[in-house]
Amino acid sequence: MYVIPPAVIKSARGRYRQSGARTDQSDAEVIADEVRTNRGQLQPWRPDSPLTRHMRAQVSWVRQLTHMVVRGSNQLRAVLLRYYPAGLNVFSDVTTLIGLAFIQAYPTPQMAAKLSYADFRAFARQHRYPCPRKLSKNYARLQQSYAEATPETVQVFQGVAVELAQVLEGLVRTKNRGLSELERMYKRHPDYALFKSLPGVGRYLGPALLVKFGDDRERFPQASSVQALAGTCPVTDKSGKRKVVKFRYSCDREFRDIAQNWALASRSESIWANTYWLNIRPHCDSDSHAYRCLANRWLGIVWTLWQTHQEYDESYHMQQLAQRRKPR
Repeated sequence: MYVIPPAVIKSARGRYRQSGARTDQSDAEVIADEVRTNRGQLQPWRPDSPLTRHMRAQVSWVRQLTHMVVRGSNQLRAVLLRYYPAGLNVFSDVTTLIGLAFIQAYPTPQMAAKLSYADFRAFARQHRYPCPRKLSKNYARLQQSYAEATPETVQVFQGVAVELAQVLEGLVRTKNRGLSELERMYKRHPDYALFKSLPGVGRYLGPALLVKFGDDRERFPQASSVQALAGTCPVTDKSGKRKVVKFRYSCDREFRDIAQNWALASRSESIWANTYWLNIRPHCDSDSHAYRCLANRWLGIVWTLWQTHQEYDESYHMQQLAQRRKPR
């Protein structure tokens, strides 16, 4: 099986007829002749293992859950800002399970104002708050003075806030279960050690990168192949003295989002990644452009490791960079 981009067939139609007319039969003839004459430039598709395909479906499901959690948290935040801003600030994030449980247990600012520190500590212990040392600061934020909403406003929005918190709690728990299942499959994959060694991948980005690369090492014969699919490298249009470098729109946009998020996360765990980003940022139009450049370099590194079945070693990478910079 060969996967041929539609743009290739569209541009090849002019070789057979110039009128612009086409039918399904004529397109089939164009595709057949394209495979016959240009088979050396086409990459045959080999399906991944059942485990990789299962992981790909799980990655997509976790990604959809993340979008739903973000959408729901934005709605809950907008409601709370109308009548109950203390509910947003008491814990670090409104999407945490304890934060959502607090909104359901104390849905009005009046109920929160009557809450004693002993009751607040008992509530945190009941919901297994992982940072007991921060309880005094959380309680202090709860007791701060905020703009008070009218009783009518509180009565209108408190029911909506509780229902949104209940929906969000279910989504967050489902996402956590999905991540646990994804991590269990991830550890069974033969390439687990390779992608686990990458800095900043975490529970989601490591499996997401793995399923984008797949199992077939011949699918991407060059590093530029995976970089083009991810959309991290630009498109160069050059003719004579004219040269234009454009943003790449035709790509796997989900892959590009995963690669850029990984580039962002890698800065906190990789000295090389942080140094490269700081050096390239003044030459880029935006932070997103700089992260895309960093992701492009990372994908080239991962492609080499993927082809050789090696794990990433930051010290070895820095050593190789130092040797290349030495004057001959």
